[in-house]
Amino acid sequence: MALAVVTATPAEATPGLVPAADREVVFTADGTTAYGTLHLPKHRAGQRLRAALLLPGSGPTDRDGNQPPGSAPDTLAQLADALDRDGIATLRFDKYGTGRTGLGAYQDHPEELDYPAFVRQARAAYESLRDQPETDPHALLVVGHSEGAMTGLLLGGTVRPRPTGLALVQPQAIRQLDLVALQLKTQIAEATRQGQYTPEQQRAVNAAIDAAVTSLREHRPVDTTDLPPAIAQLFEAFQGPNARFVESNDAVYPPDTAAALRPGTKVLLTCGTNDAQVPCATTNALTTALCHAHAGGPGRVALPGVDHLLHDADHPTTLAPPVLDALRRFARH
Repeated sequence: MALAVVTATPAEATPGLVPAADREVVFTADGTTAYGTLHLPKHRAGQRLRAALLLPGSGPTDRDGNQPPGSAPDTLAQLADALDRDGIATLRFDKYGTGRTGLGAYQDHPEELDYPAFVRQARAAYESLRDQPETDPHALLVVGHSEGAMTGLLLGGTVRPRPTGLALVQPQAIRQLDLVALQLKTQIAEATRQGQYTPEQQRAVNAAIDAAVTSLREHRPVDTTDLPPAIAQLFEAFQGPNARFVESNDAVYPPDTAAALRPGTKVLLTCGTNDAQVPCATTNALTTALCHAHAGGPGRVALPGVDHLLHDADHPTTLAPPVLDALRRFARH
């Protein structure tokens, strides 16, 4: 039998130094087993590491920040790599409806899955990260992207021990339906600029969007008569199996949650100047609320040329340099 020859990496060859590695982590929330990846950077044996919980954006976004098969930007996997450079361990997980976790206890009644269930699942993940033997429970961070940033903000004011820092990356910073309406109106404005609608038609569609949001909030059927087909389908979906989730998500106004943060909690809030989904202006009220809550820096950081998936024109598949710079400031602040 031939003997295998193992060549040690420099990290492995250094006495007392543990090489970087990934480990599968399993935890339970509300009767559902969730699966995640704990990434440990290179560290000294026995060292307790700073550690960050990574939270994905909306929709069926898995632990890596992907929505297979159509979208694979690896947003969370790349955030984990970036934080590794500053010696920060990370936990990212497959939330409900994604990856190995799937729908779990909601498999037979997905219409009952609401936003608070996702927050409870994220809290269980935070507790799992806290209890890992390599992590320092008093040096925990939460890094959330888009909707995940709103979830992270809710965790920041409720979990124990409180996180020492929050990175709110392109955050959902206003109520969900207000954000959807803003996005849709922006799309209609661009279509009008291109001649697809007259100004009068644009005003009619905008009014129909506002009426649809009001109907949803008042639990009335949405009148889709004056809505373009694609927008009509979106609002019809909001009244279907997703109704409970949409209603409970829309009930959260992120600026109101900032008051529960521990004063001095360091907070990074990013907004990309090319982010059509979360325009910088939507973060104004949250930025003000964080100041009133006496959150620490680095505060709001505008990312020139960066889109919602943290790319720019020169980096269409990787984190743009302004994103990396902002994370570095957060990690070292």
